[in-house]
Parts: sequence; structure tokens; C-alpha cells
Amino acid sequence: MKRHAKLWPQVVSFRNLLLAFEKAAHGKRSRPDVARFAFDLENELCRLRQELTAGTYTPGPYKTFTLHHPKRRLISAAPFRDRVVHHALVNVLEPIWERTFLPDSYACRKGKGTHAAVFRFSAFARRSRYVLQGDVQKYFPSLDHEVLKTLLARKVKDGALLVLAARIIDYSNPQEPVQAWFSGDDLFTPAARRVGLPLGNQTSQFFANVYLDPLDHFVKEDLGVRAYVRYMDDFALFDDDAARLARWRDCCRGFLSALRLRLHPNKSVIARVTDGCRYLGYRIFPGRRLLPRTNIVRMRRRLRKLRDGLSLGLLSETDVRRSMAGWFGHACHADTEHLQERLLSGMLWAEG
Repeated sequence: MKRHAKLWPQVVSFRNLLLAFEKAAHGKRSRPDVARFAFDLENELCRLRQELTAGTYTPGPYKTFTLHHPKRRLISAAPFRDRVVHHALVNVLEPIWERTFLPDSYACRKGKGTHAAVFRFSAFARRSRYVLQGDVQKYFPSLDHEVLKTLLARKVKDGALLVLAARIIDYSNPQEPVQAWFSGDDLFTPAARRVGLPLGNQTSQFFANVYLDPLDHFVKEDLGVRAYVRYMDDFALFDDDAARLARWRDCCRGFLSALRLRLHPNKSVIARVTDGCRYLGYRIFPGRRLLPRTNIVRMRRRLRKLRDGLSLGLLSETDVRRSMAGWFGHACHADTEHLQERLLSGMLWAEG
């Protein structure tokens, strides 16, 4: 495997730092921390470059908050200058891994995304009888720091870059506690190993793809699975033989154990595709896609609040349209034309 060197000058180049700023600030320029950084942009980038070059750069503390839908997740927000560094690092590393990432991985990649993964899942469901849906238990809180650093070093031999990557990894804030023992561990091993990456970092998304890239190659090249799709830690294998899928599940469980990860015991199931599969916010059948009932119920509640806010003058029509756009954009990728009409016609909207 080729290892890449002489990458550090690319990371700390002013051009790369400026591009990183543009990416980190996209859609956020009105925020106070972003506006302050942009106000003195040249000096801020020069100071950042000097710290990186001298090896004195230290990440700042995270701010955290919790999202409760669709499931409870701890989100961590790094200081803006750190987010610039994250983008600068990923700008250099991403093209290296993109050459070997398989097309079956859809999360956080250009030209991919949620809906592309759903369309691929649907295509496989139309020509297979069974599906094995796998889910890594507590994926981001379980990512092992030393395993990740080893994976990065397999392709990178630039010492300064690896030191920066390790510093970002090691400065991760505490995540949801995870205790798991694997082959060769003693009683104290889980307490001695650092695990967990913060949700919300550009680097965390990229590192999470790097971490499971070996699984993609194992499934496609060693197991010979023809129909496979993965979005972050949610993956699916399709076949006409349920017993073969059960064997593949055992193989995946063993492979993930070598990465110090565990398959979720209740979410890694084999099912008939004709029964419908929950995947990335949809219920997918061989010939159609629907929305889960819980999703529809939440949207009805939101529409009632928007209707009341509009009628009381608390919200403008623009506010209402902006709030509705995301859900209807999601819904339009399922067979929901009549559902959308019913939801809207069932509400008595204020005039205008």
C-alpha cells in the first residue's frame, strides 16, 4: 500500500487555510464567532499558520448540546478556528482516501449522500429476496483512537500531519461511556484505551469513513458480496439465500471485533425485502418507498404549530415555508404525493 509523504506544506499553505475558512464559514457568516474571525481574516489565518508550523497549535474546548430526534445524540461544536483546521486537514487527506473508498460507501462524500444510498438500497431490494441490515452499536462513542491512528498511518508517513491528526483525535471531548471487551483484553483494557469522536466535526465524519473502509473491502473483496450499501455505520447486504446472509453476519461481526466495534444485537437482522425495511428515514419495499408513521406524526404536529404561529402573526409565510422545506424535500423521495396533499389540505391555513 502506497504511503504518502510531504503533505504538511499543503496543509499549512495560506491557500489551503483560506479554502478551509470558506468551507467552515459557508452558511454561517452571520454568527458572531465567524464574523469576528472574518473581520481580521488575514491575521487570524497567519496566526493559525504560525501555530501549526511551530507545533504549538492546541484545540479549544467544545460546546455541547443534545438532539433528541430521530434519536438522542450528543453534538459537539468546536471553536471556529479549530473548524478551519479540521477542514484544512481533510482538504489534504480526503483525495488520498477517495482513490480507494469503494462506491458502496455513501456518507459525507461528494456525489453521494442519504438519498443516493436510499436509491441504491431500493435497487438491490427489487432484485433480492433477503437483506441483512447491520448497525454498529454506539459507533462514534466506540471509535478507538489507537486503531484510528494506525489506519491513518497506513497511507500517510508525513510525521507532522500525523501529529496534528493525533492531536485533534486526542482532544476529543468525552462521549457517551462505552465499555466493551474484545479478544486479548484484560479486565482493565477498556479503561486504558481512549475511545470516542465528537459528532459535528468535519474530521470526525471523515475519520469515521476511514475507520469502516476496511469493512467495505472485506465485504466486497473477501466475502464476495455483490449487493452492498453502507451509510456511515448503517450497512446492508442483499442475497437470495438467508443462510448465506447469516454466515456473512458472523463474518462481519468477527471483522468488526478486530476494529474493536460491535454489531448492535437488536438492529442487525435478516429479513425478507417484501416485508419492508427501515433505512435512513424511509420504509423501503421492492416497488415503493414510504415514510415511517412516526415521521408523519411529527410532521402533523409541526404543521399545527406553524399554522397557529402564522395565524397569530408570530411567524411569516417565509418562516413557514423554510420550516416545511426540509421535510417535504425528504418526503418527495418517497411515494408520498397523496400524503403531502392530505397533510396540507387538512390544515386551515391563515389567508396568505
